[in-house]
Amino acid sequence: MKSLEVKEGLSIKKPTIADVAHEAGVSKSTVSQYMNKRYEYMSSKTKGKIELAIKELGYTPNYIAKSLKQKRTLTIGIIVANILHHFSTQVSRAIEDLCQERGYQAIICNADDQPDKERSYIDMLRAKQVDGIIAIPTEGNTELYAELVQQGYPVVFLDRTIADIDIPAVVLNNFEAARGAVAHLLQQGHRSIGMLTGPLNISVRRERVDGYLYAMEQHEVEHDYIWMKEVTKANAMAVLENMFTLKQRPTALVIGNDFLLLETLKFVKSKGIKVPDELAFITFDEVEYADLFQPTISTISQPAFQMGRKAAELLLGHISEKKRPAQLKYEFTATMKLRDSCGENRSL
Repeated sequence: MKSLEVKEGLSIKKPTIADVAHEAGVSKSTVSQYMNKRYEYMSSKTKGKIELAIKELGYTPNYIAKSLKQKRTLTIGIIVANILHHFSTQVSRAIEDLCQERGYQAIICNADDQPDKERSYIDMLRAKQVDGIIAIPTEGNTELYAELVQQGYPVVFLDRTIADIDIPAVVLNNFEAARGAVAHLLQQGHRSIGMLTGPLNISVRRERVDGYLYAMEQHEVEHDYIWMKEVTKANAMAVLENMFTLKQRPTALVIGNDFLLLETLKFVKSKGIKVPDELAFITFDEVEYADLFQPTISTISQPAFQMGRKAAELLLGHISEKKRPAQLKYEFTATMKLRDSCGENRSL
């Protein structure tokens, strides 16, 4: 059968959902259910007839009309801290995958951990009338997020929280992840253990530092053996240089993210430091080259895809049900993947 697109003067008549229903011998509501992927009570035979009718007629849904009817744009916004971080890439992919399954589109915005950029993206997304936002937030727009809560606008936080803001958040148990990593290094015989972390202006990093300090204090490690350094990618090499020129230097490191890991690897190579004999380390974030680097790299692996998918489920649920999730915190657990950089190669 030929497509129903025929010229009428200068216009083109496109096939409608009614044409598909007539061709397939089903009701318009059944076709609508098929288009919205609601197959629960639909036989495979019916699905096959509708699929064939759509193909033969060349039917494509009118998303503008659909969004007007539903009073939604079927679009959400994703604001990540830094798209170059492996974690940001993974969660964005997981969110986008679920959106595709549910008939939504996603706009990804990179805030670079800058409150001004974050605010401008929120304003832009609201202007585009996106149905909701998933954000890895800075802590510089508290009042703006409070306004969104008051307006009942669908928002879900991912990876981080903001104190006194009642927005559902999907997070990692960072305290326990850091505590467990330090406890393991202590069990391996290390006493002088350092930690490299980004600026402590966000909840994730503060929680990890708290876990690190708690583990050191629980094992009664003297203060002189505690090396907690707040660094940036730009000054990480200089900080490491200083740490390793002193007589009492770390024998092990907990590294806060993949960017700081790269700087550490550069430093280790430039100084000819033997890993793990002279320096053992474990890093947050499962990096793609962890098994390829020599020696292989121990990681604190976050379930990024599961976290991203959960955030998307919460947001789309809020949008469809017009009701905020009852629970405010959804916490995931990290997995330590112990490889050669800690002197072993196994998972806990």
